[in-house]
Amino acid sequence: MSQPSVGILLRRGLRRRCPHCGGGGLFTGWFRLAEHCPTCGLRFEREPGFFIGALFVNFAVTEILMFLWIVAWFGLALPHPHVRPELLAGIGVIATVVPTVFYPFSKTTWAAIHLAMEPLDEAEEADAAAYRFERGDR
Repeated sequence: MSQPSVGILLRRGLRRRCPHCGGGGLFTGWFRLAEHCPTCGLRFEREPGFFIGALFVNFAVTEILMFLWIVAWFGLALPHPHVRPELLAGIGVIATVVPTVFYPFSKTTWAAIHLAMEPLDEAEEADAAAYRFERGDR
């Protein structure tokens, strides 16, 4: 299978799809990613500690949204901005809700970023083919 473009990989990842083939049904629950793609057999955890990158993606998205919230709050409060309970409540909501909601998206997005930086090697392609074969695909 040929390597999709970086844009396609990222779009697939942001939609909770397999970055390699675009297949869905990757999650068995909100927080639990399947070990292999049910469509192409791609193993998602390509090396030990693979999803540390997903934590970074999740953290970056949360921090960007928190920054935008603070900038908007102070921008609307000019010329005399004050730290108010509403500002702190918004920060608390962003800091707790965004990482929880974005968690599965961060995993597939990180898989897409990693696949763009390091395409599958022959061993990974063979592992995916073996997985499909064991499953009974032809």
